[in-house]
Amino acid sequence: MSQNRNASFAPITLPDEQMQVRVVWLYYMEGRTQGEIAEALSTNRLRVNKIIAEARRSGLVTITLNSRLTSCIALEQQLAAEFSLNRAIIVPTPEDEELIPVLLGQAAADYLVQLLNGGNIRGVGVGWGATLREMVRHMPSLRRPDICVNSVMGGLTHGIEINTFDIASDLARQLHAECSYLAAPIYAGSPESRTAIIRQDVFETAFRQIEANDVIVLSIGDMTERSLLMRYGLPKNINIDELLAAGACGDVLGQFVDKIGRPIDHAINRCAIAPDLETLRAIPNVVFTSGGLNKVHAIAAVLLSGLGNVVICDEDTARQARQLAIELRTSRTS
Repeated sequence: MSQNRNASFAPITLPDEQMQVRVVWLYYMEGRTQGEIAEALSTNRLRVNKIIAEARRSGLVTITLNSRLTSCIALEQQLAAEFSLNRAIIVPTPEDEELIPVLLGQAAADYLVQLLNGGNIRGVGVGWGATLREMVRHMPSLRRPDICVNSVMGGLTHGIEINTFDIASDLARQLHAECSYLAAPIYAGSPESRTAIIRQDVFETAFRQIEANDVIVLSIGDMTERSLLMRYGLPKNINIDELLAAGACGDVLGQFVDKIGRPIDHAINRCAIAPDLETLRAIPNVVFTSGGLNKVHAIAAVLLSGLGNVVICDEDTARQARQLAIELRTSRTS
């Protein structure tokens, strides 16, 4: 009788499969600690820990994240792997496309703060555009007098707040940093004029500073009327149709590239008062932040160009740009 009473209180011995299922249910579904599970199933924490680890490895347990960001994170990993990026940052595409520059600007500001906090950053170069304007608006106030913020391209002659001069000065103000400008229009009147301009001492100094930047943040221009460069920046003797005929699908630093990211053979590229595109390859952190379906072809071209190592984009645009870039790369190698 005594033996039967003692047997009724003996530890429960479960078959391995039952034990595994019970452990993972209590851990993942009921949120119990490993210690609580060990006590409930009359085992020890070490065994519980091993069962949980094995359940993940064997596929008994799979993790699904119920979040809009899940697909963005997966796309980030694909872009980084397929186009040799240090980082891709993808934000969900909003229903209102007018919010895309705002969301991308905020993401760019967050990433720039990470760089400033995590590395030996002394020079930050910026281009211009609505997204970079939003980046500056979302930048917190920091005290970095050791940094020099500089514009990396000439500006528009129109006094609009997305101009490179305003963006550079406002960003420097937020960082309590030094500021310098490439004080020139975005295009010289001719290639010869550009050569004469950049040979002046003040411009030679500015270009050396640009080449010494640790970070450059740029937008990507497209070939539609939505582009401010198309509307306000082109020389009067150049039109969009002419550039399209030359193979242009977008611009970087005011220089037009074809569908696989190569500079087109057109005089306008030799008139841009900005460093040539190859200069970007020597900069440690080149961040492209652009979005919107009107920029799919231009973003695909930049992905194929290898000019940048960080891309910040909205999901719908990035997904289409990735697919287009893969198709173009495949067609080149087939």
